[in-house]
Amino acid sequence: MDINTSLNAKERLETNRFVNEFNAKITGGKTTNQSLGRDDFLKLLITQLSYQDPTAPMEDKEFIAQMAQFSSLEQMTNMAGDFSRLAEIITGNEAASAIGKSVEILEGENTVQGTVKAVTRGGPPQILVNGNYYQWSQVTKIFEE
Repeated sequence: MDINTSLNAKERLETNRFVNEFNAKITGGKTTNQSLGRDDFLKLLITQLSYQDPTAPMEDKEFIAQMAQFSSLEQMTNMAGDFSRLAEIITGNEAASAIGKSVEILEGENTVQGTVKAVTRGGPPQILVNGNYYQWSQVTKIFEE
């Protein structure tokens, strides 16, 4: 019993259309240097498993290597999120430590000086100086009083 594993013209056309739509979706119609994420990796792996030749299935070593790559990708994604949260916490703590201190803030071409009265939490911190809120990233100097 012979199994035909080649695509006919209609199947090739549908596959090309799917690939082109997928590429347009991830690039927004632009040519970019975009890397694959974990969802893309899973889609590719599932597609590969779905369309593999039953007479020549994927080798165990190949499958284990791909799963190890996916595991590494998942861990790196989690670490990137953790580092992002850690950076937010450090920035928030840095801003909170400025309460009661004089700061110099660059707003456009103007420089504002005043004492930090309050700090917001969540997201990029903002500080209350002279009755106005400013982004912590605008602070150029901190002075002891």
